[in-house]
Amino acid sequence: MPSYSDYDRFAWVYNKHWGKDFAQQVLPILENLVLRHLPAKASILDLCCGTGQIARALIGCGYQVTGLDGSKEMLRFARENAPTGKFIVADARSFKLPDVYQAIISTFDSLNHIMTLEELTRVFRNVYAALQQGGPFFFDLNMEEGYKTCWNDNFGIAEEDHVCVTRLNYHPGERTAQFDTTIFYLQEGEWQRSDLTLLQKCYLEAEVQSALAAAGFIDIRAYAYDEQIGLTELTKEAERAFFICRKP
Repeated sequence: MPSYSDYDRFAWVYNKHWGKDFAQQVLPILENLVLRHLPAKASILDLCCGTGQIARALIGCGYQVTGLDGSKEMLRFARENAPTGKFIVADARSFKLPDVYQAIISTFDSLNHIMTLEELTRVFRNVYAALQQGGPFFFDLNMEEGYKTCWNDNFGIAEEDHVCVTRLNYHPGERTAQFDTTIFYLQEGEWQRSDLTLLQKCYLEAEVQSALAAAGFIDIRAYAYDEQIGLTELTKEAERAFFICRKP
């Protein structure tokens, strides 16, 4: 089982350029589907929490948040961003926690980094075991239209102390996507270079629904999101899907 140590080298760039923006986008959806149904000070597990921007926002709303991630360096930033949160280094595919959480979430296509349906089902079983009865599980995934639209491109970020060049490729035959990044950063007056490749897997809605049901979840629903009208029916044209289900 591969580790997620490659994400350590990406953590500071992710923290600076990605985490905050997506947190702002997903919070209204979380409020609609999850948060308004929870009691005050509910316990929430943020699975694959990254650098902790979602955790920080939830803590600011009064929730008790535990963040779990496989990257130690991601969690170093998470502890800085959300110092009152609890953070655990663990693999989503193998973690075991007691059933103390009133809700579990996983955002910003984190679960697309699980590369087989068997392992994704294992993640869902671990989530099921950590949820209290009746608790909701919320997550989002990149869908195929999103990969076709957004993952055949190159882009760069250039600032005084770092340059990040990223190449995105989607392979429809295998339904896998590749995120190749070269980072140049200034350290003690000298430029350093770091290269890494991150992979994602594109899952069909039916595969996800079946895996959730196999793990024991019920009331499984999937949505797309439109900035103008909010949550909508999930169709093949949707670039991202938002799933919500619950433990009986």
